[in-house]
Amino acid sequence: MPKILMLTGDGAESLEVMYPYQRLREEGYEVTIAAPSKKVLQTVVHDFEPGFDTYTEKKGYRVQADMAFKDVNPQEYQAVVIPGGRAPEYIRNDPDFGRIVRHFFDVDAPVAQICHAPLALATAGVLRGRTSAAYPALAPDVEAAGAHFVDGAAVIDGNMVSARAWPDHPEWMRAFITMLKERVPVA
Repeated sequence: MPKILMLTGDGAESLEVMYPYQRLREEGYEVTIAAPSKKVLQTVVHDFEPGFDTYTEKKGYRVQADMAFKDVNPQEYQAVVIPGGRAPEYIRNDPDFGRIVRHFFDVDAPVAQICHAPLALATAGVLRGRTSAAYPALAPDVEAAGAHFVDGAAVIDGNMVSARAWPDHPEWMRAFITMLKERVPVA
């Protein structure tokens, strides 16, 4: 069974963790969740309230991280998923995050990233010269990282599929699963 790695942490958007985790398992892939440390993670729900200029945050599901970043051998995985939420703001500071992510870009393996994930990818140095979607408020961050921002639901650039946020899940996962079936088919 092909193995997919998910890189996340506390404050990740609940739907951006749970939806791809379940969809990929449904398709026959084994999914491992890695975080800065092996522990139960607290995800969050970002939603919109009338009168607020930005999203609000509430506690979401608790999710078990299967392993710590320091213990990840990226060569054991055929693809990687990076959810958004607030987690990318701090997981990007873990030196092992950059080591892991760069491997998938170096070997041209499938990468799915969404929402605030480009913040972490920028720190890892893998966005320059790429085209990426992101949560629209991050357009300046994507461009400051040397990438071209696209306000789209399933933006494909080589081995990377990106999207704005959880409302884009159907298009984002459809594109990523299509890529996986071409590059890493389930036997």
